Amino acid sequence: MDKQRLPPWVRSTLPPASALAKITRRTYCQGLATVCREARCPNRGECFSKGTAAFLILGDVCTRDCRFCAVKHGIPQPPEPSEPVKVAESVAVMGLTHAVVTSVTRDDLEDGGAWQFVATIRAIREMCPGVGIEVLIPDFRGSADALRQVVEAGPDVINHNPETVPRLYPLLRHAAIYERSLELLARVRQYDPQIYTKSGIMVGVGETLDEVRALIRDLVGVGCAALTIGQYLRPTKDHYPVKRIVPPEEFEQLEDIAMAEGIPCVAAGPLVRSSYAAGQMLRKLKGLPADETDPGESVDPCIRNPCKINS
Repeated sequence: MDKQRLPPWVRSTLPPASALAKITRRTYCQGLATVCREARCPNRGECFSKGTAAFLILGDVCTRDCRFCAVKHGIPQPPEPSEPVKVAESVAVMGLTHAVVTSVTRDDLEDGGAWQFVATIRAIREMCPGVGIEVLIPDFRGSADALRQVVEAGPDVINHNPETVPRLYPLLRHAAIYERSLELLARVRQYDPQIYTKSGIMVGVGETLDEVRALIRDLVGVGCAALTIGQYLRPTKDHYPVKRIVPPEEFEQLEDIAMAEGIPCVAAGPLVRSSYAAGQMLRKLKGLPADETDPGESVDPCIRNPCKINS
């Protein structure tokens, strides 16, 4: 769908030049990638201006070719040994209170890249004690050992996204398995109940409300503590087409459904993405007051909290 035809509640703005320069100095100059840029996140204007970013480790080339994702796919380079320390240094320089670390999927690696997550968590813990750490991980091809390594490294939050309802996997995520994603989230809770599990889905790709409700129930069944729900936006004309633009009031309905089904913390809105307001969500799960420096609501007063975290 042409950006010019999008309704105002799903349009985003470019980040200020000063914010871009700041992020560039502190991430890209070190050879680091961010999922904000590589996945063309619509919130990067707001988040960059607030000095926040979600780090993308294990390079910027994915071994899978999901039809909704803007990240490049192909044959990636070997993991960079210095990457974990560079991420920790950037977290320190940027003065973050909550760091989000995600990755491309690396099916070419025996452990799926789990050790790079472990090293990054440890580097941040050593260099930035007290910083909240959230990792948004791939499925590691179902490896329990790889997942256990990440769990034992002790992040505050482990996030893994089913992305969409199981019926649409052949169209959108042909290399992924819905049940494997649920099993991953369940295993995190088995290995360490103190770690919060989080997940995310997109809407507007052809799902039905009943299917979304069933997906939410599946997430509740594996102990998911937090959920993000956002509008799918087609990155390029070569990607999967948007089937429907979901109005803001339906996001409110989805939020109400998720809460009623038993998910404690929900962020639902057109521009919500997996790492949006991640620090605020962790604070809510811990029962702490909101941090006003972390993005948590849309700046557009005409829309009723389209990026709201339920209270």
